[in-house]
Amino acid sequence: MHFAQLLPLFAGLAAAAALPRAESTVCANPVKRVEFRTLDATLRKQYTDAVMCLTTKPSSIGLKTSLYDDFTYVHTHLSRDIHYVAQFLPWHRYFTHLYHKQLQACGYTGPMVYWDWTLDTKDVAGSDFWDPVNGVGGNGGDETEKTNDGREWKCLVDGPFKDIRPAYSNLVAAEHCLSRDFFDGENRPGTMRASGYTPEVIADMNKLPDFESFEFRLENIPHGSIHSAVGGQMGDLGPSSSPNDPIFFMHHCQVDRLWTLWQQQNLEVRLKDYAGIRERLETPGSGNGTADGNSTQDEIPNPRAALTDMMPFMGLTGAEDLAVSAVMDTNSELLCYTY
Repeated sequence: MHFAQLLPLFAGLAAAAALPRAESTVCANPVKRVEFRTLDATLRKQYTDAVMCLTTKPSSIGLKTSLYDDFTYVHTHLSRDIHYVAQFLPWHRYFTHLYHKQLQACGYTGPMVYWDWTLDTKDVAGSDFWDPVNGVGGNGGDETEKTNDGREWKCLVDGPFKDIRPAYSNLVAAEHCLSRDFFDGENRPGTMRASGYTPEVIADMNKLPDFESFEFRLENIPHGSIHSAVGGQMGDLGPSSSPNDPIFFMHHCQVDRLWTLWQQQNLEVRLKDYAGIRERLETPGSGNGTADGNSTQDEIPNPRAALTDMMPFMGLTGAEDLAVSAVMDTNSELLCYTY
């Protein structure tokens, strides 16, 4: 073949190389995620053992603490970028996916699990989810520990995670006991905020027609109600070190499930339906604006989100930053799961 005949071939290859990388193709065998309590005893033990395994692994991001603590560290340091913004749902979708991958590396062979709190709204504090043997352990007890930021934590007394010692409290390195402090009625209303995540509340939310309104409702009402109801580390939201409690990931898997089910009502439209604010901006002295993303009078307008926006992960478990578009479909080759 003469050089002149090769030129069109080279030109075609160059043009192909210049094209942006295509979206992930559909996976062949998506894994079905399940409710935690439906796992058999063997897989439940595998799951909780794998969580504990993470506490023995070295940091993936160069810290002196464990791989377990990496997830809290990253979530806390990115807190403002991933809450009350459009990225809340896609960012936590991939964050939970990365967590499941590390559980698998620690020997867990089952699917990622969610906590369907809508099943428990009649008696949240009395749910078998908190069982010390077959569940995740219960509330914090009378023993407390104080961290160097002055806060006291009610330490867990039972369950598979009671011996976990989180390394961080908000942005501070402060080893302490794993804590829960139920909103269970001893000194506060005894419903554990169940009115925020009943089946009726979820059914009403699922009628919302667009991503922006759906995301706002989901983040602020069901999602926020659970964090507040469980308390302890799960209620530590400013900035959020809530991944200290392993149930964070079961909770966010449920949040992701609700988004996925909403998407499935109209896949053609909703796999690309992504809108809201990209980041919360403020001018000096103007305050933080509002949770719905609207700017106060003195603030500059918050920039709008797009599918091409990059999600930061600070190198967590070796992950690169990723475009929102890459995680819109759980049935993609990248994620490869369903509900």
